[in-house]
Amino acid sequence: MDFSLSPQLLELQSRVRAFIREEIIPYENDPRQDSHGPHESLRVELVEKARSHGLLTPHASKEMGGLGLTHLEKAIVFVESGYSTLGPTAMNIHAPDEGNIHLMEVVANEQQKKRWLKPLAQGAIRSCFAMTEPAPGAGADPSMLSTTAVRSGDDFIINGTKWFITGATGASFAIIMAKLEDGSATMFLSDMDKPEIQVIRQMDALDSCFTGGHGVVEFKNLRVPSSDVLGEIGKGFRYAQIRLAPARLTHCMRWLGQAQRAHDIAVEYARTRQAFGVPLGSHEGVGFMLADNDMDLHTARLHIWHTAWLLDQGERGNFESSRAKTVCAEAECRVVDRCVQILGGQGVTAETIVMKIFKDIRGFRIYDGPSEVHRWSMAKKIISRTN
Repeated sequence: MDFSLSPQLLELQSRVRAFIREEIIPYENDPRQDSHGPHESLRVELVEKARSHGLLTPHASKEMGGLGLTHLEKAIVFVESGYSTLGPTAMNIHAPDEGNIHLMEVVANEQQKKRWLKPLAQGAIRSCFAMTEPAPGAGADPSMLSTTAVRSGDDFIINGTKWFITGATGASFAIIMAKLEDGSATMFLSDMDKPEIQVIRQMDALDSCFTGGHGVVEFKNLRVPSSDVLGEIGKGFRYAQIRLAPARLTHCMRWLGQAQRAHDIAVEYARTRQAFGVPLGSHEGVGFMLADNDMDLHTARLHIWHTAWLLDQGERGNFESSRAKTVCAEAECRVVDRCVQILGGQGVTAETIVMKIFKDIRGFRIYDGPSEVHRWSMAKKIISRTN
């Protein structure tokens, strides 16, 4: 594995770094944000900033207006974008749109790409991915899917309730996972402005980084024509893996940028804040926390690079993405938690961005599968291996 960066990638990294620090970080105190994320007007303004700098949707193919980045190249760009809480929103590489763009580039037909994918990649609209359901429906165990799709001539009638659907409020379309009469799962595409789709409420969540927040969505006799089936009938779970393996990794990338930001703030504070006659960082307890941060950041970075490299070699990477997601989620959360501790009162107030990062990043240990599910999945594969 050669992790040296080409001159072109170094230049791109430098461009993204400057863009985030000079253009996006100044927006972090913009009042067009609330507990359910950045408002649409702020998102649109940030997207235009990225577009003008040639940095919009860089992970999309060149045909879709992106830069056609490899997974390893995405790692460099996404980490830099994550240095601001608004960076992924500005560059149109936030969840769930980033994962939906990747999935649709692989699976969608040309008509679907023209109707939904192209405006999504251009940042003109947002989307949502409707799979998670309240009990007894699908959560960490997708086989418990309870939303149904019943054939009616050439159409399908969808009924069910989804929740924790990121970005549902204000989304232009949804990718809906539903169970057919034979028990198999299929993905469907639908515009969100239909009367048969209702966002019942927004859920109050710990994080506030996703435009549209997290919604509870009801589908009541939603008629979807067979032409709006995403991919092939009955292959919904297979397509979910196409989306989730890279999406787990891009979460790791974005949150690594935020953990690095928190660490940099904590380091500067430890250098300048005096306590008991010496700089705070001179005290062993604080110095050890900074050293542990450095090790966790390095560990997370190595897992991201290695897993991205595997995906670029054509490996499915499900085991490795589970490992990377678990290691990175826990390491990066530890980093931010230590930063709060080092900053003391400033860490638990909005005097610095670290408090927001701490609140946002905690959900990362749950998004795209909690750590315990990934450990369980990995353990099954480890036990089943033969020498």
